[in-house]
Amino acid sequence: LAGEHIKPRLLGHWGTSPGLALVYAHASRLIQRTGQQMIYLAGPGHGGPTLVGAGYLEGAYTEIYPHVSMDEEGLLRLFRQFSTPGGVPSHASVPTPGSIHEGGELGYVLLHAFGAVMDNPDLIALAVVGDGEAETGPLEGSWSGISFLNPVRDGAVLPVVHVNGAKIAGPTLLARKDRGEVRSLLSGHGYDVIEVEGDDLPGMHNRFADALTRAWASI
Repeated sequence: LAGEHIKPRLLGHWGTSPGLALVYAHASRLIQRTGQQMIYLAGPGHGGPTLVGAGYLEGAYTEIYPHVSMDEEGLLRLFRQFSTPGGVPSHASVPTPGSIHEGGELGYVLLHAFGAVMDNPDLIALAVVGDGEAETGPLEGSWSGISFLNPVRDGAVLPVVHVNGAKIAGPTLLARKDRGEVRSLLSGHGYDVIEVEGDDLPGMHNRFADALTRAWASI
């Protein structure tokens, strides 16, 4: 891909999409290597490009929509229908293969994650939390959900907070706070905090794969 291939106006919130894609790819890798039963919940708003793209690359999109074929013609059709009238919305909506919940408001990803694993001891709910989303009232209150899980009969919630530093209106609180303060906040709720940082490749992939493996082994 070259710069001229990119649309002049990107729809959806581009900042959240790379993070969602990174987590999705490594969660899929973990599932393939361990056979873990897992559900992926995308909390950040307008991260639809990632989930539509992942569904297409996996073949699920073409299975449901045969006219969006796994070739150049189908790829062009997928791009042209994205975020256009009568096409695919910029968020993970009902037409997205495998989509369970279509929300219209931020802040509920952890609530859904905790609900999914209660009485389901074999399930891990991997919930991606955007740092803008983390400032909403529902999400702020949802961290306490860990206190209601019984490890004898319930599954586990694995929150992944994507701190990219930005929300629609400006910088995020989690990005501006002292790192130790953020760790204390989450560990105080009962979470073991693992940090992954960087933009170098393949180093970032190696570090995130290691972090996800450690989290899974701990669970």
